[in-house]
Amino acid sequence: MFKIGDFSKLSQVSAKTLRYYDEIDLFKPGEIDRFTGYRYYTMAQLARLHRILALKDLGLSLEQIRRLLDEALPAAQIHGMLKLKQAEIEQHIEDDQARLARVAALLRQIEQEDTMPTQEVVIKRIEPQRVAAIRDVVPTFPAQGQLWGELDTYLGQHHITPIGPCLTIYHDPEYREHDVELEVCEPVAGAVTGEGRVKVYELPAVETMACILHHGDFQNVGETYNALLRWIETNGYRISGCNREVYLLAVADPHTQAKYPADYLTDSDDKRVTEIQFPIEKV
Repeated sequence: MFKIGDFSKLSQVSAKTLRYYDEIDLFKPGEIDRFTGYRYYTMAQLARLHRILALKDLGLSLEQIRRLLDEALPAAQIHGMLKLKQAEIEQHIEDDQARLARVAALLRQIEQEDTMPTQEVVIKRIEPQRVAAIRDVVPTFPAQGQLWGELDTYLGQHHITPIGPCLTIYHDPEYREHDVELEVCEPVAGAVTGEGRVKVYELPAVETMACILHHGDFQNVGETYNALLRWIETNGYRISGCNREVYLLAVADPHTQAKYPADYLTDSDDKRVTEIQFPIEKV
C-alpha cells in the first residue's frame, strides 16, 4: 500500500485534493491506520481516481461525478446529464466567440481613429419592472414634457412615490423627428393602479440590451446614439425592439407633485446622466 504522499506522486493529484475527496466521500483511502490516522492507498484504486479526473475534465461537478460512480444511474440519466453539460459548454464557446468579436471590433475602431473610444457600450440583461406609464404620439421629442407633467400629477395626487429612475420608451420602428410615438414611465411598487391615460403594468425583461451612457443635456445626444448604433452594426448585432432612455440623473422639476428619490436627481443639466438602451440580437 502507498502512503498518501507516495500515492500523490504516483497519481499526480495533490495530497490536499486526496484528503478533500475523502472528506466528501468521493475517493476514500484503501485503509486508514486507526492509531496514526494515516491514509493508505492501493494501486487498484488508480482506476477510480482516473475516472474522477476524466469526468472532472469534462466539466462535471464533484457531486455529479460521485453520483455517476456510486449510484448506478441508468444510461438515460447519464445521457441527459452529459447533454446538459454539452449545451453549457457550447454556450460558453458562443459567449467567448462573441467576446472575441467585440475585441476585434474595438481593435479596428482604435486603428481607424487612432484613439481609444471615450464611450463604452455594455451588454446586459434588464430585469422586469412595474411601471406607471402614459403612451401617446407627440409632435416633437421635447413635447413629451407634457406627458411627464400629466403622469407626475397623477402620482402626486395618489401619493405614489417612484422607486427608481424614470424612463422613456420609443415605439416608432424607425427614427422620426415629428409625430413621435413614445411612452413615459415611472417605476412603482405595491398595490398601484392606473386610471384613464395612466396604465400600470410590468415592463418585460430584456435578455440582451446594448447600453451606453450620455452625459449632460440633450444637445449632442445624437452623437451618443450614433456611437451606439455603430457599435451594434460593427459587432454583428441588429436592433430587436423599442429603445429606451433611462434618466439615471435628471434635473428636478420645481413644480413636481410626486416625491422623487434624491439619488436620481441633480441640480444641473451638465450633471445629467442618461442611459440609452437598445434591445439587440445576433445577425
